[in-house]
Amino acid sequence: MGRDIAGIILAGGRSRRMGGGDKSLLALCGNSLLDHVVSRFAPQVSPLALSANGDPARFARIGVPVLADVVEGFAGPLAGILTGLEWAAADTACETLATVAGDTPFLPRDLVERLVAAAGERAGVIAVASSSGKRHPTFALWPIAARKALRHFLVDDDIRRVSAFIDRHGFIEVEFSLLKSGEHEIDPFFNINTPDDLAVAERLLQSMQP
Repeated sequence: MGRDIAGIILAGGRSRRMGGGDKSLLALCGNSLLDHVVSRFAPQVSPLALSANGDPARFARIGVPVLADVVEGFAGPLAGILTGLEWAAADTACETLATVAGDTPFLPRDLVERLVAAAGERAGVIAVASSSGKRHPTFALWPIAARKALRHFLVDDDIRRVSAFIDRHGFIEVEFSLLKSGEHEIDPFFNINTPDDLAVAERLLQSMQP
């Protein structure tokens, strides 16, 4: 699975609620938050890249291309998705791109497989993940051919909401179940925004270890 599907991890945010800096490099159970994301996502896609602005050297040990936004102004995750689509179009033979957020250490190990299955043969459709009835627009499978429409939407229309583009495009939602660990139920798309979230993730990951 994933050998003909490009993937990009979106890690270009400013992490204001964490006090700034690279949230994805924070320590979590002995590894970085990004390490946990890569370990779950990398086996599902090939090739893999990272969306992040600034000096790429700080991510050198991850061993994947680090892509700065192709549009200026820190335009948010939609800019990272556009960057990934344009990278995949130029540097790969893939027809689809899978995206995930770089602050989600519990993301499903079968994410791409299920999104691909849902999209089926429907050319041009975006398959987007959801859990507990909530859509997670940065966890999606995007047709590479959508890049021109997305660039127009982001640059010319100046609309930055990922869900707004998905709503305008053809899409299908794929529901993912909560993870169970002992007495805990964990949303697989739980994302870390604050120090408290990091502490919760630490406890949950420890509860999942044998």
